[in-house]
Amino acid sequence: MQKLMEGKVIIVTGAGSVGEGWGNGKAAAALYAREGGKVLAVDRSIDAARQTQEIIRSEGGVCEVIAADVSKSADVKAIADAAMDHFGRVDVLHNNVGIAETGGPVETSEESWNRLVAVNQTSLFLTHKFVLPIMEKQKKGAIVNISSLAALRWIGFPYLGYTATKAAILAFTKNVAMQYAPVGIRANCVLPGLMDTPMIREPLKASYGGDIEEMRAKRHAQCPMGFMGDAWDVAHASLFLASDNARYITGLDLIVDGGLSLKCT
Repeated sequence: MQKLMEGKVIIVTGAGSVGEGWGNGKAAAALYAREGGKVLAVDRSIDAARQTQEIIRSEGGVCEVIAADVSKSADVKAIADAAMDHFGRVDVLHNNVGIAETGGPVETSEESWNRLVAVNQTSLFLTHKFVLPIMEKQKKGAIVNISSLAALRWIGFPYLGYTATKAAILAFTKNVAMQYAPVGIRANCVLPGLMDTPMIREPLKASYGGDIEEMRAKRHAQCPMGFMGDAWDVAHASLFLASDNARYITGLDLIVDGGLSLKCT
């Protein structure tokens, strides 16, 4: 049986992990490679990207790495150039980079707001700016942008900058989906709910009283299925949207939350 990503080239931004375990980008990069894809793993930390590369190569997969700050135009152009230099094409752009900081409009500093916009939103603009022309020449491509359930609803505490920038991803993606549908490029969003990944633990523990295990227990209890999802749940949803099995799907917001969005409280 042919693998879903056989022969395809995938750029994964945020492909490292901020701590031990599997972050969303790391899992997505590994899964794409397991399905036959050639991965360009992008991360601000070259060491984090290389850890992902080592896993992929140890499993017989293909992975190149590049260190980049995706909020900077020159760095993102270098990503697109590296993909072309290594592989000669780009079939999938997977935008996973994102940071989380808590606070409402009064508590959030201007520095925090600007940082969230740069990392969560401007990065998306720049990756599309440099990768879409490549896909347009190919007359085919798939884009998967990682947003959040927080883009749609209150999640229990003030989270203004994060929710605003993640909500912007939804509108951004729909615009791209409509503009580029005639030339064979699809763009979709994945919206994770409460997930148990390294990225959420340190930034959010203060909002749960400072105890990580207590935080995990409370978040598990919030989920209708009784447990948080993990990076692999996000990765498998992304794989479907990136694959040719989703060839007639574009502009979709795919919620991956164990039913959390169905609750009134």
